[in-house]
Amino acid sequence: MIEPRTLGDLRRTPWAEPPLRGRSVRDEIRNNLLIHIESGAPLFPGIVGYEDTILPHIVNALLARHHFILLGLRGQAKSRILRELTGLLDERIPIVAGSEVNDDPFEPISKYAREMLAECGEATPIAWLGRDQRYVEKLATPDVTIADLIGDVDPIKAARGGHLLSDELTMHFGLLPRANRGIFAINELPDLSGKVQVGLFNIMQEGDVQIKGYPVRLPLDVLLAFTANPEDYTARGKIITPLKDRIGSEIITHYPRTVQLGMEITVQEAWISRGGAPPHIPDFVLEVIERVAFEAREDKRVDKRSGVSQRLPISVLENALSNAERRSVTLGEDRIVPRVSDIYAAVPSITGKLELEYEGELQGGDVIARELIRRAAGKVMEERMGGADLARIIAWFDQGGALKVPGDERSELCH
Repeated sequence: MIEPRTLGDLRRTPWAEPPLRGRSVRDEIRNNLLIHIESGAPLFPGIVGYEDTILPHIVNALLARHHFILLGLRGQAKSRILRELTGLLDERIPIVAGSEVNDDPFEPISKYAREMLAECGEATPIAWLGRDQRYVEKLATPDVTIADLIGDVDPIKAARGGHLLSDELTMHFGLLPRANRGIFAINELPDLSGKVQVGLFNIMQEGDVQIKGYPVRLPLDVLLAFTANPEDYTARGKIITPLKDRIGSEIITHYPRTVQLGMEITVQEAWISRGGAPPHIPDFVLEVIERVAFEAREDKRVDKRSGVSQRLPISVLENALSNAERRSVTLGEDRIVPRVSDIYAAVPSITGKLELEYEGELQGGDVIARELIRRAAGKVMEERMGGADLARIIAWFDQGGALKVPGDERSELCH
């Protein structure tokens, strides 16, 4: 289908009639979501472990046309879920060409678009915006200002155009107006200053803001989605009550509930296929790696408020695989087979991701990381061989027997 390039051509398409004409972005997401549900298509491809817990809450919030916040610790796929929301937008939508705020040709909100329509009429040029261009994301920091999110007066625009500073055409729009007719996501919301949060809830509730003291009416059409870490409420800031009251749904995320789900996520996200022969990763090695994260989350020396990110087992697997790859190339082997001993080579991937309590700091991250690996390996061994009669083997070691396989020996010795 050829996309119309002028307003006159656009009037002869379904975009000029209900339900497409005048449809808000939240209605658009709601309609496309219902189509996805009816078809049975996956809503959030690649999101594992949330099918029965988090995703139903997100679906309900979107069907209710709510702004929402995902509240959870590090490494719980919060930002990834928000980016996946673009799959619920239309593939392309028409806008007034040149508009900074993605003006709807039939319901423009900016002075630029209104003047363009008045001047050009049916010949007003139309541009088309893809779904990925309709997602705007901002990482909140304490130094983010109203100008960054909402906008500011641009004296250069005023001088070049001969406009008064109070003229809307002198405004340099921030990220939020540029997300009009799309999704605006803010990560780590509590880090925003109270003043900026006030500007956000004015947009959510009233649709207007003041830029440098000048009132500018901006009836924005946007879905607001936020993420936050519970630790941030006390460590760095908080969400002000009026803004929190205007967020329709607060959805609490979690880490994988089972080791098997964690392994599935880790294998999915880790860089495993590196060219050449695919590596052979024994199941028990994967399980030990995943259990390291589970053990860390239960360890009293690790700060529970900070959490243990799912990125930890992903990084550990990649580093263990790299150690096996290095050994394989050095020895001229044709297969890459990581061992439990390779997990110890991934200690740097563990220590950098653990926030330790005072007791843990005294012992040191390296000591704790190695202990976590030993405990994880012990639990996997116990689960897999708990019913086996190991008395003779234990007696052999008790009598001074030893079995040593150097980390740089060929894989055949481990068979």
